[in-house]
Amino acid sequence: KHDRSNGCDDQEVAGFHLLGPNRGGNRQANAALHRIVLVRMRYHQPTWAYVDRRTSEGKSKREIMRCLKRYVAREVYTALTQPDDKKLARAA
Repeated sequence: KHDRSNGCDDQEVAGFHLLGPNRGGNRQANAALHRIVLVRMRYHQPTWAYVDRRTSEGKSKREIMRCLKRYVAREVYTALTQPDDKKLARAA
């Protein structure tokens, strides 16, 4: 089983098992992830390339955003849990 603290939950959609937003999770965290993904989709060139690639694979915008939110959640969690000395070394 997975950790529910990141606001994700299991879902069954069209016969596929998906991990998506947990309706009982942290709504503010989900809203923040959504905003980050929207900004990246508009201004971040590597995200544009990712969206183009996934669109050509037949993924919907909603599916692409779900994948991006999961990726951003991992990045944010790593940034928040790293010791301060590693954060400083990475920023330099």
